[in-house]
Amino acid sequence: MTTELQNPFELKTDPQSLAADILSALRYRSGKDPTVATPYDWLAASIKAVRDRIIDQWIESTKETYEQDEKRVYYLSLEFLIGRLMRDAFSNMGLMEDMRAALATLGVDIDLIATLEPDAALGNGGLGRLAACFMESMATVGIPAHGYGIRYKNGMFRQEIHDGWQVELPETWLEHGNPWEFERRERAFEIGFGGSVESITDKAGRLERHVWKPQERLLAVAYDTPVVGWRGNRVNTLRLWSGHPVDPILLDAFNAGDHIGALRESNKADALSRVLYPADSSEAGQELRLRQEYFFSAASLQDILQRHISSHGDLSSLPDRVAIHLNDTHPAIAIPELMRLLMDVHGMDFDKAWRLTRGTFAYTNHTLLPEALETWPVQLFERLLPRHMQIIYAINAEFLLEARATGNFNDQQIRRISLIHEEGGRRVRMGNLAFVGSHSVNGVSALHTDLMKETVFADLHRLYPGRINNKTNGITPRRWLFQSNPGLTGLIREAIGDRFMDDAAALKDLDAFADDASFREKFAAVKRANKERLAALTAERLGIRLDPSAMFDIQIKRIHEYKRQLLNIIEAVALYDQIRSHPERDWVPRVKFLGGKAAPSYHNAKLIIKLANDVARVINRDPAVRGLLKVVFMPNYNVSLAEVMIPAADLSEQISTAGMEASGTGNMKFALNGALTIGTLDGANVEIKQCVGDDNIFIFGLAAEEVARHRSQGYEPRQVIERSHELRQALAAISSGVFSPDEPERYRGLIDGLYQHDWFMVAADFDSFAETQRQVDALWRNSPEWHRKAIHNVARVGWFSSDRTIRQYAEEIWGVPV
Repeated sequence: MTTELQNPFELKTDPQSLAADILSALRYRSGKDPTVATPYDWLAASIKAVRDRIIDQWIESTKETYEQDEKRVYYLSLEFLIGRLMRDAFSNMGLMEDMRAALATLGVDIDLIATLEPDAALGNGGLGRLAACFMESMATVGIPAHGYGIRYKNGMFRQEIHDGWQVELPETWLEHGNPWEFERRERAFEIGFGGSVESITDKAGRLERHVWKPQERLLAVAYDTPVVGWRGNRVNTLRLWSGHPVDPILLDAFNAGDHIGALRESNKADALSRVLYPADSSEAGQELRLRQEYFFSAASLQDILQRHISSHGDLSSLPDRVAIHLNDTHPAIAIPELMRLLMDVHGMDFDKAWRLTRGTFAYTNHTLLPEALETWPVQLFERLLPRHMQIIYAINAEFLLEARATGNFNDQQIRRISLIHEEGGRRVRMGNLAFVGSHSVNGVSALHTDLMKETVFADLHRLYPGRINNKTNGITPRRWLFQSNPGLTGLIREAIGDRFMDDAAALKDLDAFADDASFREKFAAVKRANKERLAALTAERLGIRLDPSAMFDIQIKRIHEYKRQLLNIIEAVALYDQIRSHPERDWVPRVKFLGGKAAPSYHNAKLIIKLANDVARVINRDPAVRGLLKVVFMPNYNVSLAEVMIPAADLSEQISTAGMEASGTGNMKFALNGALTIGTLDGANVEIKQCVGDDNIFIFGLAAEEVARHRSQGYEPRQVIERSHELRQALAAISSGVFSPDEPERYRGLIDGLYQHDWFMVAADFDSFAETQRQVDALWRNSPEWHRKAIHNVARVGWFSSDRTIRQYAEEIWGVPV
């Protein structure tokens, strides 16, 4: 029997040994006998049995990094949408089938306990899922890396739908503990807020250094989760910080009867790692979010510098041995924090600290929306982080003088690139700070990168013309093909062998099978089985019965006006009208699935969710439709739900306003699983089109330059709506209360907005979208041709593996050999 004292290198992986270790973990770590063990006990015991084997490689990976003196990558992200880890880790370690057999001997079904593992509530959308894919790929391609974030106790909310409205509830993912993590109390760092800055001078009155004396102090405590690469060749670390008070209870206050006040510091520390993206519509919400961003960035930097000093002693080598990557602007505060540490703690002058800082940091931009490039009120910044505000002013002076010296910047351009926005209240521009403080700034698709140079960072690009580069996003095929779609994975292995499992580019070999009628039939059977699984889940959760032979048309992503769920819903209403008006036509049966969460303070996004559910209620109950069209809003969209929905999709909706989606990764996941894309020339859709071929994707709508031209030349949406009979009727039905008889005016403002300004080009693109959907219908009727095109999609999107993306980051930004 395996015990904690056994040499870990002697752990065996055969089913009999695994079964023994599961029983050992059940008894000695959970204190349970098999006769009384709950399914959650079996889940935890199974994870711990495999975790013991992961630890072996984890320790070896860490030792190799030290012994070989390898450069390390540190990936700072406010989100890591890692999903369930059990299948990921078991599969990457090559233990899935042995664990299945081991548990079967104990009378436990691995598939049943796997569904009990909660999705870690550490992220929201594409940015967080990208970070998770990148962490897995860094371990897979052999890059020594740490991910740094926050260990949210509740994270992003759990979404329920009550009477069609989104309701936000706490996500209690830690209710049964987290058997994957290790608490590292010895890795605790003090974090400060507020207070004052003291200037220290020498005897001659010359400034020597500054000392920040925070008024408020708390601790960041590390929790480590191993991240297993494919075939277990390397295990990296995801280190998440939890907020703890320096003094858990103010005993004097408690004994004096102030029981609430005695716990005030504890509650403030706990709030830092409680909720992802606290609503920032209030001053308190803004302050908490800035506190969170500084909290995890400051703790991470202290950890990084301590590790570097222990290995190399001298911080002068920092850019040569350390690459710190900022995933969007959330950790941009790390730039002045590193400057503070280098100058105030380690005694460097400004010029040397600035050179090391810029050589160490790189920044990924994820948005062209100016409102999404974070800014903070200067007053808030000065109150919470007074020393950092001084450093930001110093950085600003340095680079604005540099810009002036070129002779190429006028006053207006200087104001645009400044780190301080002066109009309508002074604010710190975190996007500009991230750009100026990094040696590399990358976009996440070719189109996005080009638009960065022309829009949000046009002036900074002129000052630093070589800094912006492109790294098109990718996804890990281990999660998004092998695990989520084992039927398709098995079929591909049968056709072309196993090489694609180590090199996704080898999927290209599948191209030859698109014209094989026998293979197409098998491919269709796999898709049918995946659709039956989704239909069963829909019936279980929502009580809606679906026909798996209908086209499954799916749009799942964060609810936002630029992603245009509204366009999809309006087209559903128009199609509903056409089916009722022309029952004699040969309509293609279709199920429109939608899913995603709206930010709690985003009124229009929540209203769009309500509209989707109102439209679904009317259409799904109307006998005149004869089941030809159904609309389904799937609540609480997360990674686990995506793993069911994506393999079942026939049609992938990627319909954002052109020029507004940085990349997207859902588009890649759908194509890899054999769905055809209907989309605009936006984000990575452009590159997907290039890879799969013009004939194997449905493109509609205005291009990015046409959207810009419409906006600049006075686009009149009312005229467009009046010319489109289908659009006008659909908007009239929604606006007049056809779908909201209990509150006829509910959607009047939403629809009036389309008539008045239509910033997201919903009306402008509607006719093109509806016409392209009818082209989709025509192809669907030709089943062999549909499946031929779907197979081409699977075969031609191997380039979108996150392994490829990470190798590009390593070679072109981080300077890490792979």
